[in-house]
Amino acid sequence: MTFLNSGASIPYMNNILQIRKRLGLSQVAFGEAIGVSQGNVSHYEQGRQEVPPDVARRVIAAAEALGHAVTFDDIYRPAPAAERAA
Repeated sequence: MTFLNSGASIPYMNNILQIRKRLGLSQVAFGEAIGVSQGNVSHYEQGRQEVPPDVARRVIAAAEALGHAVTFDDIYRPAPAAERAA
């Protein structure tokens, strides 16, 4: 994935898609759970928008409320190749 900023292509990875799928939520439901729009979720998943730390905290809290443990490392660390391909 790349993060586009001022016309420059900068590598940027996050694991929002994998986390959302693990939680079993649609983009709309996930966005509602973390207080952002479906469009924001899509942009996070595609690497078009960086996940701000305050949103990452809400992802962690939403996952915890659903019985899943998620950390900042889970959000920002590049996913293993097998998970990215899924």
